[in-house]
Amino acid sequence: MRVTRVLRDDIVLGRRAPGSRLIERDIAAELNVSRLPVREAIRTLVGEGVVVARPRSWAVVREFTHDDIRDFGEVREAIETLIFVFAAERHTDEGIARLRAAYEREFAAASADEVEAARIAAGEFHEIAAELAGNEMLGELIAVFVTRLRWLFGQHDDLLGMAEEHRLILDAVAARDTDTLRWMIPRHLASGQEAAERRLSDQAYSI
Repeated sequence: MRVTRVLRDDIVLGRRAPGSRLIERDIAAELNVSRLPVREAIRTLVGEGVVVARPRSWAVVREFTHDDIRDFGEVREAIETLIFVFAAERHTDEGIARLRAAYEREFAAASADEVEAARIAAGEFHEIAAELAGNEMLGELIAVFVTRLRWLFGQHDDLLGMAEEHRLILDAVAARDTDTLRWMIPRHLASGQEAAERRLSDQAYSI
């Protein structure tokens, strides 16, 4: 649904700040739609864990805590390490081509300092890896909290550094080097978690 996608991207990419109100009539006017699809979009995003519904008040963009970041980070490390290991074991040439294309889009955007485009391509890199893993159960698990993960860990600042990490991961997946991926993925995810921690600290300091 277009309204859900737009609101989700606004939150994940930082266009709507944590704690900001989601006022149905204002969003409907912005997107030139009725209030019904906006209400349904907000309900969907509540289910995805990035919006909080407050009775008799406006829904708001969720404000994550340091505990949230730690808890999601622990779960993400376990699941995404498996994803990239399975992707290395099971990928096809076509799959690697898709993963490489996502990396190349990310690198091009990072080089041009196109922040949103680089972050979107970085997220696609991980999403394609999940498809290449070929494990339906892992896909279902990651789908439960993928929006929260994109928000928490997708707003990294070192765009070229992140792209370079993805290049190294791509090389390891293409070479089916699962031993390297088992230590590389946790290290890669840790850098995203540190960025999320810094962002949360900066937000608290600025209040």
